[in-house]
Formats: sequence, structure tokens, C-alpha cells
Amino acid sequence: MLCTSQFMLSNFYPNSISTIVAKEWQTSPWKYVQGPALLQRHNNSPPISIVHSTLVALEREEENVEEEKEKPKIKWHDVGPDITEAQKEAITQLPPKMTNRCKAIMKRIICFTQDEVLSHILAAWVKVMKPRRSDWLTVLKELKRTESPLLLEVMDWVLLEESFEANARDYTKVIDTYAKHNLIEKAESTFQAMKKRGFPCDQVTLTVLIHMYSKAGNLNKAKEAFQEIQFLGLPLDRRAYDSMIMAYIRAGELNLAENLMKETEAKEIYAGREVYKALLRAYSIIGNSDGAQRVFDAIQFARIVPDSKLCALLINAYCVGGETDKALSVLENMKSVGLKPNGKCVVLVLEAYDKENSIEKALAFLKDLEDDGVKIDEEASEILEQWFQRLGVVDDELRRDLRKLCLEKKGRLKLS
Repeated sequence: MLCTSQFMLSNFYPNSISTIVAKEWQTSPWKYVQGPALLQRHNNSPPISIVHSTLVALEREEENVEEEKEKPKIKWHDVGPDITEAQKEAITQLPPKMTNRCKAIMKRIICFTQDEVLSHILAAWVKVMKPRRSDWLTVLKELKRTESPLLLEVMDWVLLEESFEANARDYTKVIDTYAKHNLIEKAESTFQAMKKRGFPCDQVTLTVLIHMYSKAGNLNKAKEAFQEIQFLGLPLDRRAYDSMIMAYIRAGELNLAENLMKETEAKEIYAGREVYKALLRAYSIIGNSDGAQRVFDAIQFARIVPDSKLCALLINAYCVGGETDKALSVLENMKSVGLKPNGKCVVLVLEAYDKENSIEKALAFLKDLEDDGVKIDEEASEILEQWFQRLGVVDDELRRDLRKLCLEKKGRLKLS
């Protein structure tokens, strides 16, 4: 018969252990008896099973205490004497109206080293200073203003901090920040964590995802987020449409981009200037003059005044498509509304005439520009130089005409 007395136990372990064991045994003496082979009581002594379980629990507690002893104490306010001049300067630049509570953690973040653990520092600050949500927002704002490399890590940690009182919009801002740094997987993980923790997903969050996937060139993911907004019956704003149109453009689906743009225009939601310009550029590069002209007309319908750059894209579309006459018509329209063609427009027309080998039309074009007071820049001058060298032009009179026409911004053209 096995028997373990309190006296015997106290010979090997502290009195506190035997006291705990005896107390538990008196409360429930047969709690640990299992099977037919019963351990009989002897002099009110607890059985071996309860002694073992209690000792294991106490040993684990002792291990935890040892771990706490080994773990270095975080001094959140201690920045140390060996700080650099740049760190000193950064500390002096902290807003004067910032509370001492926020300044303390900001100093600690500014002087953070790779040997430290940021989460331990933040946890120590929370334990000592008891910050409120307004304090966290102040710290995050300052980290963003100074472009701190620790901003993302702090934002990720603070989402789980009770004192921050995170909401759905906070998660959206973190996702957007990750997206701007092209950290797609981090953004997706934050989005999944947001849904797992029961925060509602609205059109703002989904629009951020559309924009992120659009920039990353992931058309399918962008479409999924766009369709999710429609499925939930949420309103689509201009930013959501712009992001989806750009996703189609980046994927080379110009017809789908144009169709969606027409859909938004029917709802009197007009795309942004850069979106129109991106679609016009896409048509221009491939020489689709019809598509380029449609987009150019839509730009004016959206009450966006075309500038020389937009006109140059339309001219390029006609030149690439071999429709030089229509390109010249665009130039004439520019002059009629008081818009002078820039150097790019001139270069495009000269390149088109070069392909056609129409030297007479090129000279006439340059003469018209001279009459209108338009100067030819360096790039256009180089095109002319190369063209006439191929023709073997050595006539002195023609040289003088070229020098007169080719007025460069950075000096006169030197013909060999």
C-alpha cells in the first residue's frame, strides 16, 4: 500500500507545497482515485497522484517565474547616452504641444535599436502610461509625418491593443498603407484579420483593395472586390470606378475600360483626368486613332480642358496609324484655340514625315511653325540633322535655312 505523509513531503519540498496538497486532499479526497486499484488513505495522507499533479503545477509556476527573472526589464523612458546627432535632432523636432506621455514613446521609437523588441517597448509604455486612443493617434500621425521605418510595425501591433479601440476604418488605413508600400500579402492578411474579428467590410475598404490590385496588375482580384461591392448593394463612387478602369487599362482590356467609363458617364460620374489620360495613352501607343479620338472627345465632354500633352497623345495616335494629315488637323485646332504645340507634337509630325520621306511637307511644316513663333527644340533638330545627312545635303544655302529654322533652346544646331 502506497502512503505519502505530510511530514515526508515537507522533507523534500517547502511547507507551502505540503500545505496546498493537504488542503486539496481534505476538500476532495477521492478526486484522483481511478480504476479498481484504489489507493487507500493512511493517516489522512493524500495519494501519490494529487501530489504529482500539484508538484507539476508548482514547477511550471517556478519556470514562469524564472522566465520573468531572465527577461530584461524594459525601460521605455531610457534612450541611453549614446544617441546620434540625427536622433537628437529628431527629438528636438517633436511638436511642442505633444503630451509628455506621447513624447516619451516617440523618443523611445526614435532611438530604437535592432537589439530591442518593439512590441516589448510598446507594451511597457501601455502598462505604465495607460494611453488613450487620442494618444495612439498622435503617435501614429507623428510617425507618418516623419516617415518612420517603424510605422508599419507600430500600426500592425496597435490594432490588437485594447486601449487603441480599433475600428473598421483603422484596419482600412493599415491595409491602404501596406498597399502603398506594395506589401500585398500583409494587406491581405490584415483584411482577413479584420473579417475574422467581426468588423464590417464596406465600400471604402473594398475600394482600397480594388486600387491595390489594380496597381499590382491583378485584374481578377480587382474584379472580385469590385463585384463584392455590387453584391453587397453598396454605392460605387468615382474612386472605385477609376481604380477598376485603371485595372482594365493595365491589363490591356481597353474596350472593357472604355465601356465602364461610358457606364460611369451615364450616371454623371466622370473619371479623373489621369484616368482619361491613361486610356488615351494606351490607344495612342498602339496607333488606335479611332479609340484615341473617342477618349479625347470624352475628355472635353467631361469638362476637362485638353492641354498640349493630351493633344500630343492624339497626334501620336494618328502618326503611328499613318494618318499624318489628321495629325496636322489636330495641330491646326490647337492653334485655333490659342494652344501652342509643344516640342513633342513637333517631333511626332517630323517623324511621320520622315517615314513618308516627304521632305517638302516637313519644310513647309517647319516654315509654318516659324511664322507662328514656335521654336524647334533639340530633339526635333536632331531628327532634321539625321534626315538631311542621309540625303547627303551639303548645300550652303540649305544649311543656312536649317540653322534659321532649327532654333534650339540649348544652342544652335551644329551640322558637320
